[in-house]
Amino acid sequence: MMNIKAPDNKLSSQQAHLKQMKVIKRDGRLVEFDDQKIYDALIKAKQHISGKLSPLDYEHLLEIVQLIDREIANRFAKNVKIYEIQNIVEHTLLEKNQYDLAEEYISYRTKRDFARSRSTDINFTIGKLINKDQTVVNENANKDSDVFNTQRDLTAGIVGKSIGLKMLPPHVANAHQKGDIHYHDLDYHPYAPMTNCCLIDFKGMLNDGFKIGNADVESPKSIQTATAQISQIIANVASSQYGGCSADRVDELLAPFAKLNYEKHLKDAKQWIDGNEKQADFARQKTQKDIYDAMQSLEYEINTLFTSNGQTPFTSLGFGLGVNWFEREIQKAILQIRINGLGRERRTAIFPKLIFTIKRGVNAAPTDPNYDIKQLALECATKRMYPDILNYDKIVELTGSFKVPMGCRSFLQGWKDENGQEVNVGRMNLGVVTLNLPRIALEAEGNQDKFWSILEERLKIVKDALVYRVERCKQASPQNAPILYMYGAFGQRLNRDDEVDSLFRNKRATVSLGYIGLYEVASAFYGGAWEDDPEAKDFTLAIVKTLKAHADQWGDEYGYHFSVYSTPSESLTDRFCRLDTEKFGIVENITDKEYYTNSFHYDVRKNPTPFEKLDFEKDYPKYCSGGFIHYCEYPVLQQNPKALEAVWDYSYDKVGYLGTNTPIDHCYVCGFEGDFTPTERGFECPNCHNHDPKTCDVVKRTCGYLGNPQARPMVNGRHKEISARVKHMKA
Repeated sequence: MMNIKAPDNKLSSQQAHLKQMKVIKRDGRLVEFDDQKIYDALIKAKQHISGKLSPLDYEHLLEIVQLIDREIANRFAKNVKIYEIQNIVEHTLLEKNQYDLAEEYISYRTKRDFARSRSTDINFTIGKLINKDQTVVNENANKDSDVFNTQRDLTAGIVGKSIGLKMLPPHVANAHQKGDIHYHDLDYHPYAPMTNCCLIDFKGMLNDGFKIGNADVESPKSIQTATAQISQIIANVASSQYGGCSADRVDELLAPFAKLNYEKHLKDAKQWIDGNEKQADFARQKTQKDIYDAMQSLEYEINTLFTSNGQTPFTSLGFGLGVNWFEREIQKAILQIRINGLGRERRTAIFPKLIFTIKRGVNAAPTDPNYDIKQLALECATKRMYPDILNYDKIVELTGSFKVPMGCRSFLQGWKDENGQEVNVGRMNLGVVTLNLPRIALEAEGNQDKFWSILEERLKIVKDALVYRVERCKQASPQNAPILYMYGAFGQRLNRDDEVDSLFRNKRATVSLGYIGLYEVASAFYGGAWEDDPEAKDFTLAIVKTLKAHADQWGDEYGYHFSVYSTPSESLTDRFCRLDTEKFGIVENITDKEYYTNSFHYDVRKNPTPFEKLDFEKDYPKYCSGGFIHYCEYPVLQQNPKALEAVWDYSYDKVGYLGTNTPIDHCYVCGFEGDFTPTERGFECPNCHNHDPKTCDVVKRTCGYLGNPQARPMVNGRHKEISARVKHMKA
């Protein structure tokens, strides 16, 4: 509360009364009465009318707030409802003949009420979809909104989101609508008690068999059948959840099935070929081709799959640790197929995301047995941007065990079952709620004590939102998603009437507190060039430490693993910034960019070396091990893979998960390879100015995955961020 004319630093009886008063919000929450908010709202309204204000204007508005305080104190003994405060503000303005100011204030409140109502108005949002509003049709960079099944999913999503907002606790729904938090994937959850992303238990499903639809599927007898079954499992899992799915250590997973091919070919060879060596050589050659064909089929099948969600499944394949002949051949096939490209034009495959693990003694150094495969991975990354890399020892240090992420960056934490056995596959994430950190910084107005106070208030809302996510997921039954709960994708196989919570509790599953915009937060307090300021860096680290402390406390309280997640922003980088621009205007280094910076990442407008960027970012993931990834920006690397290897080697003891951003665009008209130019009509070839998606291949990072912005336009903020990155990559 504003300390208005309190003599000798003592509170007047009126101020003491107001200080004890609570405000009842529309969503039922009780918050402290704070007349500073009234004062700020009147200043904003007056500025909208008159522009720059004079000292007399500020003094006059202060007098109006005093009158409002007096009226509230006289009329209400304990608590006051928010709409009662607003009525008093409006009447006070009218009584003081401030008609223009009253009109502006009332207009603002009316607009807010309209916006609140429209967010749950199905007809209004479907109208936006029909009119191809960017915020609706391009919310996901990997969904093609022109095709019927995606349009159907978007329409269903609008209905689901509207119902979901009404299902949420009112204060959570209100915070989401205002932009204080973001309740992810509202088009699916909580309308349906679906889970988010997972590590599929492919080993259990392939070895023990499974069921899809009406078909009981037995264990495959060849690698070709195994990969065909994997693609079917992926399609069904992706249709039963809304997040990404990953295959962990796929080279080691598939090697036993490749060995079955080898044994079959060796048996055939013994009938027709003399000599053990010749027989073995024949079997190896035939098996090598089987492996290549199987992995090529898997890549094509994943890229041609369309789930019930109207998109290609967000799929990741982890590999790199296998050292026997079969495992090595599978690794080489995965990389060579990606290098070769898809179709006659050899386009870059968007899925699956490839994640190559580097481990000392396996493939890190020239003396390691798989160093040659590391060289192939480097070539692949320079030409196709994938694979990303995992540094084995750092992942174990950060997350407690080794595993690939579930999708683009969501990591499970180390976990052992009741028998003390480490379990990674068959586990999942129950959803994410992301906190708008830049908004808290803007509301704090340079006061760090106020920042921490608001953060505590918002974290209570996030906690309630995450607990609700868990409770809603627990309401599913195994028969809602048989592939997940009954046929092995989630590891343990439940009966129709079992509780799905048995797969979630005791911290087997994660549920995630996300965050965005550490760069913007520090900019609000230390200016836009704060990265070399130790005090500013410590401030940002203190924020993620606080998030982790709260998440750990919630986990101990409820028995689920609340993890801190460095949010993959995608449309959120635009949404939060757009809402904050409406509320706070254009603020240098915060809202003026038209996007917010992803999680803890270095400001993309600057041009650090990869080594500087890694050194800066390496301190954050220990506090957000539930989700993280680092990227480094490069010019064209195809002729210089050793430069990329230098960065990979430098990263080994510093970061766990590293992606490559390098120009790989290709024009099929003039043959140009490199970096297309971002323009208002899309990305175009800098050589011949071609921008036709049919005759050019434009691939950019959109969140943790690759995307084709030429074919599926991105929301404005993501386009601005990529454009800024491209500009500095060229510099």
